Amino acid sequence: MITLEKNSAEVTNISSHGIWLFYDKKEYFLSYKEFPWFKSATIAEVLNVETPSKTHFYWPDLDVDLSLDSIENPEKYPLRSNR
Repeated sequence: MITLEKNSAEVTNISSHGIWLFYDKKEYFLSYKEFPWFKSATIAEVLNVETPSKTHFYWPDLDVDLSLDSIENPEKYPLRSNR
């Protein structure tokens, strides 16, 4: 059994449609449509996620910073990178 440290996140699945992020006993789906930075990334780059704070996620290999609110409510954050 894998036990995550408090306030840590884990990418639990990568599909052709997006990624699944497990955090604080919940799973979040990040579609490539809403979060295009992950579509062309390697598996290792996507799996390398850090949680610098309770509401902040960082993928250092991709230089992607996301707040929990932007994951839960992507419609509130229309500006996206064309990466």
